[in-house]
Amino acid sequence: MLSSLSSTISRLNLFCPKPSIPHSLSSCLKTLKPQPIIPRWSCLHSLSTHPTSRLSTSLKPQFDALVSKDDLVVLGIETSCDDTAAAVVRGNGEILSQVVSSQADLLAKYGGVAPKMAEEAHSQVIDQVVQEALDKANLTARNLSAVAVTIGPGLSLCLRVGVRKARKLAGSFNLPIIGIHHMEAHCLVARLIERELEFPFMALLISGGHNLLILAHDLGHYIQLGTTIDDAIGEAYDKTAKWLGLDMSRSGGPALEELAQEGDAESIKFSTPMKQHRDCNFSYAGLKTQVRLAIGSHNINPEIPISSASSQDRRSRADIAASFQRVAVLHLEERCDRAIEWARKIEPSIKHLVTCLANLKFCLLHLNLLIYECFLLISGLY
Repeated sequence: MLSSLSSTISRLNLFCPKPSIPHSLSSCLKTLKPQPIIPRWSCLHSLSTHPTSRLSTSLKPQFDALVSKDDLVVLGIETSCDDTAAAVVRGNGEILSQVVSSQADLLAKYGGVAPKMAEEAHSQVIDQVVQEALDKANLTARNLSAVAVTIGPGLSLCLRVGVRKARKLAGSFNLPIIGIHHMEAHCLVARLIERELEFPFMALLISGGHNLLILAHDLGHYIQLGTTIDDAIGEAYDKTAKWLGLDMSRSGGPALEELAQEGDAESIKFSTPMKQHRDCNFSYAGLKTQVRLAIGSHNINPEIPISSASSQDRRSRADIAASFQRVAVLHLEERCDRAIEWARKIEPSIKHLVTCLANLKFCLLHLNLLIYECFLLISGLY
């Protein structure tokens, strides 16, 4: 939960619309009494955005008083997709505990996230996860200064489970709630882990539902350089793994990368997405279509698991997996290179690229090389 970080780049959209909150979540938040919502979530603002624009005037004094306390202790709750997570963090950045309940069995059963099933799984474990996080921190809810909860983006059915739990705790112990936009949280959590990381920095977020590249200039001051216009890389990995008949219990990414090591990455000439576009946006829908066509041309039956495939069939699947992975990461690399060019024009003093694989553990070898190359570009050593 706390190890996530990164963002994506679009067409230098300096003024981004505020992310919408599903109606069901809005209802939950509006009915929370008597505690106000401190709107910690925001759109990715441009540098021209006023520093305090993300907080209403009436709430800012309360927020300033809250974060100035040395003994601040915040419980964080995350239920945006398929993992139920909670953590307790001190105001100085010390992580007292973090607990994650995985839905790996459901992912394997349904071949991905089934929103209604995911909601039920969250509901079954949310109390246990939160209590375990408090127990591991040797605290009770009475010791908390505030409750932070993800309110978007994500699956509304899942998000509302966390919001309801946060509302219940806040109401019972007279605590303020901090609503979190978790893309912003991914970007900023690096500063919790790497204390020497200073603004400005560039951030690349890679997750199942989002690719995002941003220039983080200061707290609440972000320039979105590019974003996902259709499918994110994580979704493309999961779908490709499913079509190749791989074991989805660990999610598609690790299974696909493992198979790709057996294949020839140059065997199938998939085209790199959006080569003709001069922006920094990401798109994986076209690459997914190419994969489906390749699977059909090789007469691969997705209903036959990889464990039951013939040696020739397995080799064909491995070649598709390797070729897909090469182009998927190449698309990331090209977008990062372009984003660095834009970022250095806007903020010449930028020194760091922070990368976060949000709940994903795939293409690590390729991404480590990508991050190193981008670091050389930012440092002017390339």
